Amino acid sequence: MKLALLSVILLFFSATLVAQTFVANYDESKMPAYTLPDPLVFNNGVPVKSKSDWKKRRIELVNLFENVEYGTTPAGKVRLSSVLLSENLNSLDGKAIRREVQLKLEKDGVEILMNVLLYLPKSDKPVPLFVGYNFSGNHTVAKDPAIAITTSWLKSRGTTTDNSAPESQRGSDAKSWPIAEVLARGYGVATIYCGDADPDFDDGFKNGVHTLFKETRSTSSWGTVAGWAWGLSRVMDYLEKVKEINAKQVAVLGHSRLGKAALWAGVKDKRFALVISNESGCGGAALSKRIYGETVGRINTSFPHWFCENFRKYNLKEEDLPLDQHELLALLAPRPLYVCSAEEDQWSDPKGEFLSCVGASPVYQLLGKEGFPGKDLPDFQKPILGTIGYHIRQGKHAINLYDWSCFMDFADICFKKN
Repeated sequence: MKLALLSVILLFFSATLVAQTFVANYDESKMPAYTLPDPLVFNNGVPVKSKSDWKKRRIELVNLFENVEYGTTPAGKVRLSSVLLSENLNSLDGKAIRREVQLKLEKDGVEILMNVLLYLPKSDKPVPLFVGYNFSGNHTVAKDPAIAITTSWLKSRGTTTDNSAPESQRGSDAKSWPIAEVLARGYGVATIYCGDADPDFDDGFKNGVHTLFKETRSTSSWGTVAGWAWGLSRVMDYLEKVKEINAKQVAVLGHSRLGKAALWAGVKDKRFALVISNESGCGGAALSKRIYGETVGRINTSFPHWFCENFRKYNLKEEDLPLDQHELLALLAPRPLYVCSAEEDQWSDPKGEFLSCVGASPVYQLLGKEGFPGKDLPDFQKPILGTIGYHIRQGKHAINLYDWSCFMDFADICFKKN
């Protein structure tokens, strides 16, 4: 009991120290020496030599990430049902179908509602699709006045003062979701407000998908990132039943914190045929041991609800981490993966994201795939394409049309579109 209390006290003071003294390092020469764990070596030091070995090693690594970083998602199914809220069969000047569908997740008397905004190009065959969360509500991704404004909790900023969404935000994030251009390429788009799955604040997990499971929380219980990832899988449960969608060609994507969720969703759910991380940074695609930009201590202090409590043990102690994010990327093999960075987003450590792709490549190669052909950080707007793709573009922390164009080019290759 005394040891447990001492541990809590030490974690508290560690978090306080990080919050008070944190200054991000952006100087490569000041970065400490580090050694990355080898994804192709079992915990007991035995090397992975075959595909069958990797199946066992993959289980080992997933368990490690669950215990150390993202937390363990409780077992147990929920009842999923859906209701069509609205439909426009001639959206975007007659070129597309737009639907709003409400998913109801039910378990043990608790229910969670998630609204899916779906755009599909008119086609005589099932289409591939991109699915991902948005930050502020489905009504922000398009200016269509028929799209319902979210009633879920929304962080107050700018025009919001009471954690609710105003009409003025309609279409405010349309540049991040170039829906017309994506549809013109033959792809569908599905998006969900992340706050429908779990509100993005430290509420002690009293809201969102965590409430569906009556669990006694421990230091390895799932955080919000894992909750978001689990929610994406429930959306996939629905998408599999939509006849206009090719469920074998669904790409899951996310930007920033939602990129972290997309990566973990891809690890946990192999139905996602392509995984895309846009500037996901610390706890996403960037290597933690580089201690560059945002660090483990900083992210755990600013967002204590994102990861499991065990992750806080490595605040200011990244060198002790028994894993790193290149192993997370490796867990997606042999499925295609695309990672991207931005020049001015040093907080997310572009080089660390690139090096994660390099570090994941040997697993892809073991499984008979090309892996990642890059060895040096490429020039801006010069994508590197293997089974793992990567680009760094000029500009700030954002997701824009150039990024989406690269995603679609890569998906064309992966899905063998003509």
